[in-house]
Amino acid sequence: MSVEAEALDVEPLFRLHYARIARMIARMVRDRARAEELAVEVFLKLWRKGTKDMHCVEAWIYRVALRAGLDELRRQVRRARYEGLLEWMHLERQPATPEELRRNCEVADRVRAVLSRIPVKQAQLLLLRSEGWSYAELAATLRWNPASVGTTLKRAQEAFRKEYIERYGQP
Repeated sequence: MSVEAEALDVEPLFRLHYARIARMIARMVRDRARAEELAVEVFLKLWRKGTKDMHCVEAWIYRVALRAGLDELRRQVRRARYEGLLEWMHLERQPATPEELRRNCEVADRVRAVLSRIPVKQAQLLLLRSEGWSYAELAATLRWNPASVGTTLKRAQEAFRKEYIERYGQP
């Protein structure tokens, strides 16, 4: 701490203005405990600054307190936005429970078994379509007439459904 810092006695200013500064910040941030922390930080900044030739110390204290409150509001808004984003991402990617994992494996095994029992071209068509391929992409890849993809896809779906019901009953 410099000699100048020692020349400024912060304690009387703290006693005089702390409660009012804390209330002002609390009205902004709507959190009394955080407002009290910020008010203490304001006086800590004053103590570190410690210039005895500051023209209007009280005005400086209120300006710094106002900025501290506004900065805290900005932090709260950013935090809420990021927490909302993380919450949304968390909802989309919740870890599966062991029961869900077992069930998903069971369903995948059933689908593989059914796909192995239907004609290969139909199985290929269903797999590619499940990946989001368009009719044009399917026709080009499987070397089919684009006009026949819809009919063939419908037949493949029916074959899959019939085989699934025969093996496992109604889904």
